[in-house]
Formats: sequence, C-alpha cells, structure tokens
Amino acid sequence: MMLTGKQKRYLRSLAMTQKPLINVGKNGVSETFIDGVKAALEAREMIKISLLPATEDTPKSVGEALQEAIPGMDIAQTIGRSLVVYKRAFDPENRKLSAELAKL
Repeated sequence: MMLTGKQKRYLRSLAMTQKPLINVGKNGVSETFIDGVKAALEAREMIKISLLPATEDTPKSVGEALQEAIPGMDIAQTIGRSLVVYKRAFDPENRKLSAELAKL
C-alpha cells in the first residue's frame, strides 16, 4: 500500500510528538535492527527511527534497506537524521492507526 499525501501528513503530525523508538548506531542496519523494527511496526504501525552520530548510514540508505527487508513498509517522512516509517499491522487488534488512515 502506498500512502497518500493526506495519510503521510497525518502520520507526520503524530510523529512530531513522539520520541524516536529505535536508534541506528554503529552496527548499522543489522538483522537484529530489522527484527526490532518489524516487531515495533507490528505493535504500533508507525515508528520513528533516529540515526545516531556513530552510524555511517544515511537516512536514505536505512530507509531503502528497511523497505527491501520489510515488504509493505512505507516511509512517511525523513527529516535530518530521523525517519518515520509505517506498515499496517498483521494482527487486526493492532490496527488502530491503519483504521484512522483508511478514513483519510
């Protein structure tokens, strides 16, 4: 599912008040990092990822790696060294956010 402009704006407005849930450190995009992102997306549908100064990755490369590893994931926003990513939860009980997005 590709997000519409309206949906991305909604996600960005929610993300503004959130602290980054996951940080990319000097280990970069590892299996463990990807598994953590998958688990967080399943629970919350949208997460903010921050790139720490120690990482050599760029937000663009992290986003591309995640999109390759997690089918159906969308990048709602990239600002500076932060990414906001979204993926509809597999478990219907975790789909509060996607229900809101469907209305937009």
